[in-house]
This record gives sequence, C-alpha cells and structure tokens, in this order.
Amino acid sequence: MSERIFGALLVLISIAGLFIARGFEAPFSYEPVGPKAFPMLVLALLGVCALALVFGKTEKTAWAPGPVMQRIGLLFLIVLAYALLFDRLGFMLATALMTLPVARLFGASWKQAVVAGVGLGVGLFFFFDRLLDVALPTGLWFNAITG
Repeated sequence: MSERIFGALLVLISIAGLFIARGFEAPFSYEPVGPKAFPMLVLALLGVCALALVFGKTEKTAWAPGPVMQRIGLLFLIVLAYALLFDRLGFMLATALMTLPVARLFGASWKQAVVAGVGLGVGLFFFFDRLLDVALPTGLWFNAITG
C-alpha cells in the first residue's frame, strides 16, 4: 500500500511540475531546445514511473536494515547540500566536494575519492561547458580569481 500512496504523491508532483515547467521561457535563445525541455522530460518520466507504482502489482514490502537506511539518508543530505551550494561554489567545486563523501560511502579510499572528485568536477565541467556548450556556474570563488 505504501508504494501506491508514494506513487500517487509522485503523480501529483509530476503534474504540478509539468504545469509549472510549461511556462519556462528564456528571455533570449541560448540553447536550441530552450529551458523547458529537460524539466518536462524528467517530470514526464517521473509521472510514468509513478503510474507504474500506483497500478503495478505489489508484493509485501521489506524495508532495508537500519544501517542501509542511514546511508540513504546521508546520501540525501549530501545531494541536498550539493543543490544548495551549487551556484555559490560552482559546478567544479560543488561536484568535487559532493563526490568525496559519496565515494567514501561506496567504499573508496581517501585517495580514490579525491581523484574521483577532482576528475569528475573538472572533467565534467570542461565536457559540458566547452564541448557541449552548456552554461554551468563557475562559482563566486572562480569569478574572483579570473576577474
């Protein structure tokens, strides 16, 4: 039953999000598809998956053990901090800092976590910003350095 309730809540969130995203308009065209394509695609996918939860065949729910739930909660807090610090710190630094604890939670050593964090932060920034021409925030610290 909890899957159906959660699915119904996600359907409502999806519908509300689609309604809000429908009005996204850029003051000037900086990307070929505009700012509403990605949120609408993600929200539509969320709605389809939520409907599968509501109408799908369910079995008795077996909850994860306590330590697993704590790790999931910690991952949620890490992603929340990433979202809140994304603009201020910029993509590179925020991604590198988010990757460190996530990699540690998945069993990486400190050396592996640092290499992965720096590699993902810098590598993905140049991939998206330079190759795909997707505007990503550089952060207040990087703007101060580069002027």
